[in-house]
Amino acid sequence: MSREASTATKEPPTASREAGAVTPRSPGPRMYRVVIADDHSIVRRGIRTLLESIPGVEVCAEAANGAEALSHVMRERPDLVVVDLTMPEKNGLEVTRLVREELPTTDVLILTMHFSEEVAREVVRCGARGYLLKSDADIELIHAVRHIQQHKPFFTGKLAMSMAESFVRDTGAKNDNNNNDQPLSARELEVVQLLATGKSNKEAAAMIGVSTRTVESHRNHIMRKMDFRSFSDLIRFAIRNNLIQA
Repeated sequence: MSREASTATKEPPTASREAGAVTPRSPGPRMYRVVIADDHSIVRRGIRTLLESIPGVEVCAEAANGAEALSHVMRERPDLVVVDLTMPEKNGLEVTRLVREELPTTDVLILTMHFSEEVAREVVRCGARGYLLKSDADIELIHAVRHIQQHKPFFTGKLAMSMAESFVRDTGAKNDNNNNDQPLSARELEVVQLLATGKSNKEAAAMIGVSTRTVESHRNHIMRKMDFRSFSDLIRFAIRNNLIQA
């Protein structure tokens, strides 16, 4: 047998080698991972159903108390923890503080049955990104998660209005003739937040799905309603009401 023939028998055809090769699959889009913590299984089930209806969101663990929640969070390192305010072993505030200390990139959304502006402020001081009433969850939970995914805070509608009213009470006494007795709407608070974080009118309009002229109109109305003398007043309002971080 010639050397050429021997070589031909030892090397399989290129086509045959390629036919048996495994083509590596490209990884799919990264899931937004969530841990749920609530001591009522029915509530957890309902929250899970809502969360898993959001494309790209995955519930990676559930916990029935604060200690279990922290264990899951440290192991799973999720993007978001949805946690009940009142739980056995460790409450929502304790869980929030520890999560933010250990995993600063993990956001926290507090769920509660009871509305309290003072508790809400403590929730924000602990580092939570959002505060949502359970009674509003079926309507607002998906919206809240979408906000938090974009690193924007979310407060239940009732809380947002109450915070605005508190600001009005604090500043309105300075001038009885101004128009500060009207709290900002949820849309106006959203515009304040975007502008205070440095977004232009055009960028803010694109983010909330309205025209630039509409944002300009909101901005002018906010300035008049709240008696803001400068853009710095608007920023101070946003910081004071925890719409942005100082």
